Amino acid sequence: MIKLFDGGAWLIHGTEVVPEQEEKRAETLAGHALSKKEGKKGTIAYSILKQHNTAPDMDHLKIKFDAMASHDITFVGIIQTAKASGMTKFPLPYVMTNCHNSLCAVGGTINEDDHLFGLSAAKKYGGIYVPPHIAVIHQYMREKMAGCGRMILGSDSHTRYGALGTMAMGEGGGELVKQLLCDTYDIAYPGVVGVYLTGRPRPGVGPHDIAIAIVGAVFKNGYVKNKVMEFVGPGVASMTTDYRNSVDVMTTETTCLSSVWRTDDDTKAYLTQHGRPDAYKELNPSDVAYYDGFVEVDLSTIKPMIALPFHPSNAYEIDEFNQNAGDILREAEKRAQELIGDRDIPFSLTDKLVDGRLHVQQGVIAGCAGGNYVNVMAAAHILKNASCGNGVFSLDVYPSSQPVYMDLVKKGAVSELLAAGAVFKTAFCGPCFGAGDTPANNTLSIRHTTRNFPNREGSKPGQGQFSAVALMDARSIAATAANGGVLTSAEVYADDYEVPPYDYDDSAYAARVYHGFGKAETSADLIYGPNIKDWPAMEPLADDILLRVCSKITDAVTTTDELIPSGETSSYRSNPLGLAEFTLSRRDPAYVGRAKEVRKLELARLSGQCPAGVDPDIKAVYEKISQHFPKTSMKTTEIGSMIYCTRPGDGSAREQAASCQRVLGGLANICQEYATKRYRSNVMNWGMLPFQMRGEPNFEVGDYIFIPNVRQALSGDLQHIRAYVVGSWKEMDLYIAPMTDTEKEIVKAGCLINFNRNR
Repeated sequence: MIKLFDGGAWLIHGTEVVPEQEEKRAETLAGHALSKKEGKKGTIAYSILKQHNTAPDMDHLKIKFDAMASHDITFVGIIQTAKASGMTKFPLPYVMTNCHNSLCAVGGTINEDDHLFGLSAAKKYGGIYVPPHIAVIHQYMREKMAGCGRMILGSDSHTRYGALGTMAMGEGGGELVKQLLCDTYDIAYPGVVGVYLTGRPRPGVGPHDIAIAIVGAVFKNGYVKNKVMEFVGPGVASMTTDYRNSVDVMTTETTCLSSVWRTDDDTKAYLTQHGRPDAYKELNPSDVAYYDGFVEVDLSTIKPMIALPFHPSNAYEIDEFNQNAGDILREAEKRAQELIGDRDIPFSLTDKLVDGRLHVQQGVIAGCAGGNYVNVMAAAHILKNASCGNGVFSLDVYPSSQPVYMDLVKKGAVSELLAAGAVFKTAFCGPCFGAGDTPANNTLSIRHTTRNFPNREGSKPGQGQFSAVALMDARSIAATAANGGVLTSAEVYADDYEVPPYDYDDSAYAARVYHGFGKAETSADLIYGPNIKDWPAMEPLADDILLRVCSKITDAVTTTDELIPSGETSSYRSNPLGLAEFTLSRRDPAYVGRAKEVRKLELARLSGQCPAGVDPDIKAVYEKISQHFPKTSMKTTEIGSMIYCTRPGDGSAREQAASCQRVLGGLANICQEYATKRYRSNVMNWGMLPFQMRGEPNFEVGDYIFIPNVRQALSGDLQHIRAYVVGSWKEMDLYIAPMTDTEKEIVKAGCLINFNRNR
């Protein structure tokens, strides 16, 4: 049972939950009059945010983090940006892991070139470098960096260490650059939603089951969007910290801002075992705490779950699914057909039903969600003396770190999995974003990973390839494997098994990890590979702008994976223009060509040429504009491309979803709503205007939109910005959600790099 409160709630003495409508009862339990303003100060989140806030008040926070983390898809661009902005050394511990572009055969030498660049940067600027296959980013941070009351910023959306009492946030690279330049992370004080856990997980139920059930309950209604999820209640103690970590990392899929859990003796034991007893302190809400929203979860009612394509919130109990498989799969097929569009790609899910049972073709247990010790041990127990069979079904298992791998070997779990026919690999995030174990065309993969977005598993619909992923817990994946690929709930195999205690050994870290924080060798050289390129120049915002609509996507949500595909394209993350060639390639393949044509016009303008010399049609556009705005000139009106999406930015924190648009000449996004704060931040940090609109779009691809006096509009209240569709002269009432003064100046400067250079 998962219950969402209609409004806020009081938590009294950590045990009594009282809806805000029953304030008198809450006052009776507390023994005094209550104030919501004071009650909000009783949350764990408030105490951590207050400790890290450098602003004079708590309404508008200016946060400085304790540490940061990036992986090899993002750290090159971040360091290049910070270097161009004047950084000389890392002012806080900055961990660079190599867990995404680990497969160095993809793209020739360029992935390994990025790794070598990372090591040279760690030496030059004083960073911490974790080589490929040693640990996935979030497991390393759990083991070595997270601690109670701390805050960590990462350039990966699944930066979540709340189960260790750490408020962690995943953001685009621009926000990490600000920390490297000793600036702050500026946000309005967020809402805090209490998640009150009771009961204990039943046998066969794993952390992914709990996470999928919660995501299914809160995602679609936006209940926790851009808020902090605070896990409290007696049910927390029913799970080990390793188990909690696997629940916590999935809070990203709710679109919350961050998460934090109450801590206890098991948290202390985990940190002590990892050699950091000083990182523990007890965290609990005060005797009186007020939450802006409240979710009650009875863990004993959660059953094994499956999240069907194409989102973690598409959640069903496996038993429920098996009873209604045909109807449920037909609904998923409709969504698949929307994604395929008019391409001639045969794809079916119902063809995988045999005698009413779903047959899947692949299983994967991996990464920061699935590769934890407790999950792999549970899967090995179910598969002991079983067989995956020699048919099409395959099972791949990736531990989350070398220390976890070492103990799984010692405990015999690796040999048990291998004997069952599973393939055991190294710490790698690839299966989570399409850079490893891409399933065959027209197949279904079940995975204990974080996401099952469209094409994130690596298929390429533009080349006639399409497959899909459903999310499940490692336990039910193992049960399915033991049943030859027939979808099976882990409850079928549930017994009284308890995962034996974990024995942590960090000798692999001691042997391979480079620790350079506080030891910057500023005279050392950065080592560049031929694919590592500097950011191209970007011009400041003009007073008047002319936008050409280069893509219009009316899907309910547009993910960052659709804006810039994951998978093998990540080999080009260190080459801004090279990567930009893939922008929207799996959703609107003609976008790049359209954007380049617009960019030619702007480059001509910047060089003093007449844009009409590049495209004669632009002369007629300007003549129409000058009839309504006589003072407008081609020479002073900036020309840029624009994309419209209904709700862009769900998913990854990768800044490239925005920077690729910008280097192609992108000047704005227009949408109904931004799916996540982090994508909107990326848009602004790359100098694009984050417009929103009331009503449906009254323009099409190819139309021009003229916005006069836009710099002046940025200095106003942002609520009514006049824009006109050239030709029809339909007026649009655009607006921009509140921006900080710094964000406004970044957009005016043209991007964060320009802003910092100007300073």
